[in-house]
Amino acid sequence: MHSLDNPIWNALTTDHAALALGDGLARRYPSEMSPLAGMREWTPEAFADLRELLAPGDRVGLFTPEPIEVPQGWTLVGERWIDQMACEAPPSPASDPAIAELGEGDVPEMLALTELTQPGPFAARTVEMGRYLGIRSGEGRLVAMAGERLRIAGATEISAVCTDPAFAGRGYARALMLPLIAKAVAEGQLPILHVKTENGAKHLYEKLGFHVRRPIRLTSVRRPR
Repeated sequence: MHSLDNPIWNALTTDHAALALGDGLARRYPSEMSPLAGMREWTPEAFADLRELLAPGDRVGLFTPEPIEVPQGWTLVGERWIDQMACEAPPSPASDPAIAELGEGDVPEMLALTELTQPGPFAARTVEMGRYLGIRSGEGRLVAMAGERLRIAGATEISAVCTDPAFAGRGYARALMLPLIAKAVAEGQLPILHVKTENGAKHLYEKLGFHVRRPIRLTSVRRPR
């Protein structure tokens, strides 16, 4: 199996190992960082290890190459296919003086922007997973952002790409993604991302050199109480 076919597990056992909770057949990110968890294989034994990492009623998301069977007692909250895209022909890097590095001090604004735009899970410590960039309005308000989420040996995931609807159509997503792609390539990493199949943003990603590598099954489960 290619490492990108099981990206969360491979992130948590390679470049993000220092962030991982667990040392058995399952790993997870701290809940205040990300709701994602991974397993070496999707077996009852791995689910038993995952259970030990969760509080009763906790919910986590899994990325798997195929649909999986959820053991009895667990609640299947939802499942769907998403597209994993990879950028093997990156565009020329570009610089934009309006782009700023984001850090812990920007978290309240980042949380507000992701709550408004819903690009995917974003929590108080997600910013610790990688580099995050933002663009501010003339009044200084954060209106667009993008950053790094999963980091696997050999690949970096670009995530949380979002723009306040009032500022859509200005090319902010492209401007933010270009330096993130360039950074990944400079580090010898393959830029990847995960996106809903029907998301219109895929057209932008394709223009930036991304192509669909394979479908990935997103499964959300809740631990038995």
